[in-house]
Amino acid sequence: MKTRKLSWGYIALGLFVGALIGSYISVFLALILPAGVVKDFFLLSVEFDLAGLVGNESGVIVLDLTIFTLKFGLSVAFNFTSLIGLVTAYYYLRYFH
Repeated sequence: MKTRKLSWGYIALGLFVGALIGSYISVFLALILPAGVVKDFFLLSVEFDLAGLVGNESGVIVLDLTIFTLKFGLSVAFNFTSLIGLVTAYYYLRYFH
């Protein structure tokens, strides 16, 4: 079986879509699961943001250049189902493409 080499952009897009699908599954689970340990396990998320790296609490990096002001912000939250989506997307990209 001949495999082809995938581009970095295709891999990044595939992993992003996998994480996005996993996040949507967590929203669905939030609606159907009763309150308890299982719901907390699936919905507990860890958040990373760009401004947290420089110690800014607002979540936005502001660059004031007097003429105009640039604001940069990026926040990523991972939970268990988004990790399942990432792993599934990696598996699909690795073994089926």
